[in-house]
Amino acid sequence: MSASLVRATVRAVSKRKLQPTRATPTLIPAAVSKIKQLLKDKPEHVGVKVGVRTRGCNGLSYTLEYTKTKGDSDEEVIQDGVRVFIEKKAQLTLLGREMDYVEDKLSSEFVFNNPNIKGTCGCGESFNI
Repeated sequence: MSASLVRATVRAVSKRKLQPTRATPTLIPAAVSKIKQLLKDKPEHVGVKVGVRTRGCNGLSYTLEYTKTKGDSDEEVIQDGVRVFIEKKAQLTLLGREMDYVEDKLSSEFVFNNPNIKGTCGCGESFNI
């Protein structure tokens, strides 16, 4: 079993044009850089896997884990030499999203920006389209 990497949240992105919702997630350069850095010390792993589990206001929370193989039903996103695998259960919730990595004084985390939502609840897990 793989070890969890970090936590992730969903954010509303304002002042952007709507993106098609049938696209696989796009990796922002900061996310690509961080994933490369994390995998540098784990040569036996080929990428990271994004999944969901039941938790939060809307019932789902994203998980990120190192992975050695692609699962049969995983969607594979390859960008700038980084491989991200998306579990079947998480695929619909990540369509058209942007995966970013954000650091500030108090936290560092992968963030899934959704340019198609107008707002979120206080915890950032429920959203309006």
